[in-house]
Amino acid sequence: MTLLIGFMMLAAYLCGSISSAVLVSKLFRLPDPRLHGSGNPGATNVLRLGGKLPAVLVLVFDVLKGTVPVWGSYFLQIEPLYLGLIAICACLGHIFPLFFGFKGGKAVATAFGTMMPIGLDLAGLLIASWILLVALTGYSSLAAIVTVGLAPLFTWFIKPLYTLPVLMLSILIILRHRENVVRLWRGKESKVWDKSKRIRE
Repeated sequence: MTLLIGFMMLAAYLCGSISSAVLVSKLFRLPDPRLHGSGNPGATNVLRLGGKLPAVLVLVFDVLKGTVPVWGSYFLQIEPLYLGLIAICACLGHIFPLFFGFKGGKAVATAFGTMMPIGLDLAGLLIASWILLVALTGYSSLAAIVTVGLAPLFTWFIKPLYTLPVLMLSILIILRHRENVVRLWRGKESKVWDKSKRIRE
């Protein structure tokens, strides 16, 4: 089982290392999201740089990067704590992608994908929370931080066994957003619909 867990952790990292934002941007002949807009290779920045279709494709692929290895590990009957480690590896792949110079994104969509196998009820609560917060504030980063902060609480009520793995993921994503927290505090954070190339997500 130890060998299997190690293999799935490696597979999750490699899967996460595929930067869909960079690949989709090349497909649609958009500017490199690592060098333009917010500099963050994620769906929100691609939305600003190229519109809805490329952004949706990036979002779907980033979610699947998290879902596929964790769901596969779940069906291999790997224990919840190790599922959390596999999920973190997928997110670390997105944040530090092996194939793209270790310059990645915030891993919000990938983290969401890793939580989907817990249940559609949790996924629905997370999606609803994010959409509501973006609608109320306009800040994608704030919505992500609050939503992942609520994720362990939601998980506790739905499937308590997975609370610790989700908490581990939440801490990683919140730490990844520490610069956003500073900009939010200073009132310098950009909103979802801001297309300025000088902004930083």
